[in-house]
Amino acid sequence: MRVLVFSVLLSLISVFTIAQQRQYSTTDRAAIKYFALANTSLDDHLYDEAVENLQKAIQEDDKFVEAHAVLGDLLRQMRRYKESIDQYTRVIALNPEFSRGIYLKTGELEINNAQYVRAQEHLQKYLTYPNIEDKDIYKAKKLINDCIFSIQAIAHPVPFKPINMGAEINTADDEYLPVATADEGMLIFTRKINNNEDFYKSMKVDNKWQTATYLSNQINTPQYNEGAESISQDGKYLFFTGCNRPDGLGRCDIYIAQKKGDDWGKPFDLSPPVNTTGWESQPSISADGKTLYFVSNRKGGYGGYDIWKSTLSEKGWGDPENLGPNINTIYDEQSPFIHPDDSTLYFCSNGWPGLGGKDLFVSRLSKEGKWQKPENLGYPINSSGDENGLSLTANGTYAFFSSNNLNGYGGFDIYTFELPPNLRPHQVTYVKGTVNDAKTKAPLEAAVEIIDLLKNQAVFQDYSDAKQGDFLATLTAGKNYGLNISKSGYLFYSANFSLIGHEPKNPFNISVLLEPIEIGNKVILNNIFFDTNKFDLKPESVAELDQLVSFLTVNPTLHIEISGHTDNVGNDQLNQTLSENRAKSVYLYLINNKVVASRLVFKGYGKTQPIAPNTTEDDRKKNRRTEFKIIAK
Repeated sequence: MRVLVFSVLLSLISVFTIAQQRQYSTTDRAAIKYFALANTSLDDHLYDEAVENLQKAIQEDDKFVEAHAVLGDLLRQMRRYKESIDQYTRVIALNPEFSRGIYLKTGELEINNAQYVRAQEHLQKYLTYPNIEDKDIYKAKKLINDCIFSIQAIAHPVPFKPINMGAEINTADDEYLPVATADEGMLIFTRKINNNEDFYKSMKVDNKWQTATYLSNQINTPQYNEGAESISQDGKYLFFTGCNRPDGLGRCDIYIAQKKGDDWGKPFDLSPPVNTTGWESQPSISADGKTLYFVSNRKGGYGGYDIWKSTLSEKGWGDPENLGPNINTIYDEQSPFIHPDDSTLYFCSNGWPGLGGKDLFVSRLSKEGKWQKPENLGYPINSSGDENGLSLTANGTYAFFSSNNLNGYGGFDIYTFELPPNLRPHQVTYVKGTVNDAKTKAPLEAAVEIIDLLKNQAVFQDYSDAKQGDFLATLTAGKNYGLNISKSGYLFYSANFSLIGHEPKNPFNISVLLEPIEIGNKVILNNIFFDTNKFDLKPESVAELDQLVSFLTVNPTLHIEISGHTDNVGNDQLNQTLSENRAKSVYLYLINNKVVASRLVFKGYGKTQPIAPNTTEDDRKKNRRTEFKIIAK
């Protein structure tokens, strides 16, 4: 805004300078007197008075070109854009060659008022003049591309039916920047009351949002603004923007707070290199919690505000990396939202072709790990005004946004709408579970790890809640995953999920009972895989086998029996041999990974120890398993 005001004031000064160096376009003394009075009012920053004097000058002589031009500039500074356009077009009608710059200014304002055809004409006229500076040529061509895009977008609108989220969320005050947890059980947003921004939350009960309440005295403050937040998929970590706080490093910093039971812990400022003495804001955390996207005007960007990312390692947050020229432009890119699929990024920009102001865009990660050039979400999702702050549900079907143009409850209200299929991210679902002690049923704080079995790569690593024992993780469709849950003093738990062909609307809900380490207790190794009638370990088994190696390393006195089991299909002797060879394959892997052989035995039981009836394929699959049992401590 400072740049706009400064540029407008410069244009006002230049108009007066021109007017003083040449004869006015009027000889009317009264008109010239009011024009001079307007000049004095501008020197004193009395803008309303200056407008009044310029209007009087025009009343005295409606053909007073200089008065129309200065009034147009002044109205633009005051954001009275439609009136400014009227004055500029009057200048062009009276004297088409009065100022070439007026065509650029008029075209830019007409775009912001959705007058794209006229804007394109004025901008093309501007480019016919000689000796235009390169930066202005670039700007004019960029605006012409906006016009061309906008005309096409309006001719081919996308489906858009925004729904106000109701009085439980929205009030006469401003509500904006909504984000939801993966299970859509909680919505957190910013509410502005008397120019103070605080967070509020609404819980969904029986598929209905409840009346929003104040988030937490630990996070909200009466003297500072809290806004531009990102919630982790399980709702346990909140990243947000805090400005001008005494513990901050710059004007605006990114903070993080962790949920503690029913309340939140005290937030802390992220240390460098994420936060600097500059401006860092608008965080968006990836589903695995390891990549933080944010906005900054730090050095090394492409211009204005850029989107950056920092990756978490054992050493902390790494040096931020600019997302590059397929995302960032010389203008402003803001409000990033990384979807839980970790490969679809939504953001707003006034640098890519759009309908005026900031538009919403989507970019997708290529197979090579590069962000592709963004796609405008289209009209009427985008308009000639500013659109920002878009977020999505985890399943990617619905989006949240805020607007003050849809006749809501007052000010900015929060809305939701169904996103057109071609603009949606990859489908994801979530695993939601609880971890308890098998004997006491008490909630446990246990390590939860979910692994992409094909890549043998962790996609989620966290702990279940100490007070409630719950956890939640999002998973991208079309892959196979392994789940491992472990805690010191307990046997670990394993499971697997195939999301190939899975309906994302059906999340996984599991209750895990961890067994204490006692002689005789068993663990089914659900993530050890073999081809049919073979005993060679498949690559997808590595993560589970390494988990077993770690378990035996942490518990060096344990002795275990590794057992193989089959269903009742086929020759009994062949099944017995197969089960023994499969157990031996696990045994050999452990020995090759420095587990002492004397701590291990392996046995094959064939079909003799079923855990389910052999009447269906699903039950027979349960019986085809590998286990280990504690035989000595």
